[in-house]
Amino acid sequence: MSIPAARQRFIQEIQSDSIDLGRAALWIAQEVYPDLDVEEYLAALDEMAAEVQERLPPERYPLRVIRILNHYLFEDLGFRGNSEDYYDPRNSFLNEVIDRRTGIPITLSLIYLELARRIDFPMAGVGMPGHFLVRPLFADAEIFVDPFHQGQILFPQDCQERLAQIYGLGIPLQDHHLRPTPPRLILVRLLNNLRQIYLSRAQLELALAAVERILLLIPESLPHLRDRGLLCYQLGRWQQARQDLRHYLKQAPFHPELSHPDERLIREILQRLEAYSD
Repeated sequence: MSIPAARQRFIQEIQSDSIDLGRAALWIAQEVYPDLDVEEYLAALDEMAAEVQERLPPERYPLRVIRILNHYLFEDLGFRGNSEDYYDPRNSFLNEVIDRRTGIPITLSLIYLELARRIDFPMAGVGMPGHFLVRPLFADAEIFVDPFHQGQILFPQDCQERLAQIYGLGIPLQDHHLRPTPPRLILVRLLNNLRQIYLSRAQLELALAAVERILLLIPESLPHLRDRGLLCYQLGRWQQARQDLRHYLKQAPFHPELSHPDERLIREILQRLEAYSD
C-alpha cells in the first residue's frame, strides 16, 4: 500500500529535532483535504503574527503581550471555542479552525502558540486532563491562558477548578498536569481526539489513519499498537492485525497469574485469524 504524500511529509517533519507544530498539524489535515495548500495557511499565520507585532509596546511585559494577543484573536478576528459542536472533526484540523474561526482547546492553543513563536514570545502548551492550555515561559510566571475561553488568564487554583468542572472532585490537580507538553505529544493528543471522534462514528479507516500517525510519533505505545491491530482486524487486514496483536501480547505487562480482559479478547481474535490469510 502506497503512503499518501501528506503522510510522507508528516514523517519528514516529525523526524526534525525541532518539530514545526503548525506545519505538522497541516500535514495531518492534508490527508483529509488533499487540495490544502500548507504554505498558504502558514502564510496566514505569518500575517496574523505581523499584525500582532505591530501592536506590541516597546516593553513586552508578559501580561501586556497576552492581552494584545487575546484582543487580536478573540475580539478582532473572532476566534472562539466550539462548545455547540465540540466533536465536529473540523475542530481538530488547523485549516478549518483558521477558516471558520472556531475550534477546540488544543487547536485554538496551537494557533496561540504559533503566533507567540512568531513574535518571539516564549510559550508552551499544557496538556491538562480533559483540557488544553498555554502558558508563558518566564521565571515565576505561574499563569496560564485558556484559548477555548477567550484567552482567560488562570492561576493554578483556577486550573484545579477547571479540572473539577470536567471530572468532578475525584481527580486532584498534580504538578505534572501543568508542565509544558512537548510538541510531539501535542500532536499525539490532536490525533487521539480524531481517533476517538472517528471511532464514535464508526469511520474505521479514518480512525486507523489517526492511530498509524500516533505510532509514528510514539512507536513504543502498546495501547495504540493494540488499537491498530484491532482496527486492522475489523477492516480485514489480517496480516497486519496478526503482527500487531502478537507483538502486543508479547510486550504487554500482563501478570501471569491474573486474568486480563485484553489478553483473553486478543487471544480469541488471534485464534480466529489463524483461519484467514490475506
